[in-house]
Amino acid sequence: MSVTLSPRTEDLIQRWIDIGAYPDANAVLRDALRLLEEQKQGRQWLRAESQSAVEQAERGELIDFTPERFAEIKRRALENAQQGMPIRDAVTP
Repeated sequence: MSVTLSPRTEDLIQRWIDIGAYPDANAVLRDALRLLEEQKQGRQWLRAESQSAVEQAERGELIDFTPERFAEIKRRALENAQQGMPIRDAVTP
């Protein structure tokens, strides 16, 4: 596969290499793609948790959806994504 990068993207990749964070461009892109996948899985898990909250509300169960609760859901979503936990089919795009 051949990919053409913009000069700005090439500069960003080169900076990561220059500071010693990565040995080469492939390593930079590999890590970037891994992070994108984790982010996608985290969003899917968050959607699942949000759907669960909606279902609880529809059953008449009180939900205190505070910023702290949202932060906890987001934290668990990221942890689960990093651990490769499955996403419920109901929230998979």
